Amino acid sequence: MNVNWIGLKTFVYREINRFTRVWIQTLMSPWINATLYIFIFGFVVGSRIDQIGGVSYIDFVLPGVLMLNLINSSFMQSSSSLYFQRFARYIEEILVAPLSSLEMIIGYVAGGVARGVTVGAGVFVLAVIFSAANLANIGLFLFYSIAVSVIFSLLGLVMGLWADNFEQLSLMNTFIITPFTFLGGVFNSIDMLPETGQFFVKMNPFFYFVDGLRYSMIGVSEANSAISLALISGLIIGLTWLVWYLFNIGWKIRE
Repeated sequence: MNVNWIGLKTFVYREINRFTRVWIQTLMSPWINATLYIFIFGFVVGSRIDQIGGVSYIDFVLPGVLMLNLINSSFMQSSSSLYFQRFARYIEEILVAPLSSLEMIIGYVAGGVARGVTVGAGVFVLAVIFSAANLANIGLFLFYSIAVSVIFSLLGLVMGLWADNFEQLSLMNTFIITPFTFLGGVFNSIDMLPETGQFFVKMNPFFYFVDGLRYSMIGVSEANSAISLALISGLIIGLTWLVWYLFNIGWKIRE
């Protein structure tokens, strides 16, 4: 397969430039929110809570805070980019460019990953400043950061295609991402819950994202790593195929 490397590079550059131009909104805002989380839950609340899994409360909470910001950023980058191109009717300019559906998808996803990882790196640096950051396995840390960013960049493209107004664009963030992340063990150990609660948490895919990143940072895990890796791999493959199919049939972009 011939790849239009110049076109793909230009597409990725445009996506990255899109969020760096408004860095106060796309980067500074989540960093400020993360700082508040770290301060409140790490020092105000954490000073009154015993250790969890042999680590301090702030060390336990930080991976979840980082994951929440990473997910939100990568999802919002791809969903808003594609939606606004449809809304402003300049998606046609991209469709007539010498880029295949897969190349366009890679460009959108690369922008989402770049924004997600940049926000995540900033949160980690802030945690270092507050003396609350650890890194037990840098390879797993990079894997979970990039893989989860890819997943939610792809989900963002699905939402960007489906949404017909600004309200619909924010539905997934409001009703799925934020609550499911919070219920995925960000602020508490699964052992603190009754058996019924533990069962429902284990059915929550966000639990495996948070737990995987937590393990890479502090070496504490409450989930089955095989399930986590299978879930991430399955979601990437399934969502990539779905988005590729929707782009190929021109769903809501060639109508």
